[in-house]
Amino acid sequence: MKAGKSIYLFVVPGLILYLIFFIYPTISALFYSFTNWDGLSTEYDFVGVSNYMEIFTADAIFRKSLVNNIEFMLFVVIFQTLFSLVFALFLTKNSKRSVFLRALYFFPTILSSVSVAFIWSYMYDPNLGLINTVMQAINLDSLALNWIGNEDIAIYSISAVQVWFHTGQMLIIFVAGLQGIPKDLYEVAKMEGANKWQTFKKVTWPLVAPAATIVVAYTTIQSFKAFDLIFAMTRGGPNYSTEILATLIYNTAFRSYRFGYASAESVIFMIVIAIITIVQMRVLRSRAT
Repeated sequence: MKAGKSIYLFVVPGLILYLIFFIYPTISALFYSFTNWDGLSTEYDFVGVSNYMEIFTADAIFRKSLVNNIEFMLFVVIFQTLFSLVFALFLTKNSKRSVFLRALYFFPTILSSVSVAFIWSYMYDPNLGLINTVMQAINLDSLALNWIGNEDIAIYSISAVQVWFHTGQMLIIFVAGLQGIPKDLYEVAKMEGANKWQTFKKVTWPLVAPAATIVVAYTTIQSFKAFDLIFAMTRGGPNYSTEILATLIYNTAFRSYRFGYASAESVIFMIVIAIITIVQMRVLRSRAT
């Protein structure tokens, strides 16, 4: 075998893993979405598109979960991107102080999602939690709320945890993008009399936009897959106010034993993520040019 052709052999292990752990499950989910399989028995019936029809016409919980997921995603994408970019702008230099702060902000990322969920469940506790204790200590009792027990604010409380959890991770991506911008461009902008905002708008943002595209796309996917954090904190409650598509699919499959129906929900889930990610990337690329 020629050396040039033997190089392709290095692709084979990765290709096999990709087929086993991605392509096969995806095809299986699509297949079972047209059945009434319960996940346990060896027999099932083909039901056509009835699962999809039920989701779109009669499943109010699915619609609520989708709305919750979009609200969660928008909150996380906006604030996580904003905070990570602002922090990166101040921590671009490789000074000891900047390196220390970057490591400090990155630290929550290395914690497990369940650990973070338990920490913030305690922080949000309406009676013994640190947040309400501080509010009461400074005479702001009106702001001492039931953070994850109130249907109106629970999804936003968990969104704030997600932002705290992963801002440091996105910060590193922005720092890498900012450090790749040639210093000469800033010197030219300064010579031309550009102020800080003009420099950011005309120099920094266009050149850091590729990093922003990665951050927004990754954060979007991350917010749709925040199963472990939400499940550990609220299990989708109260009254489905924090139910997202990932937790809904889990409950449908492993609690209601409707694997065929859960597969249909999963297919729609994948399509929603793909559409949102593609739209975001096109918008960001058009803004950068």
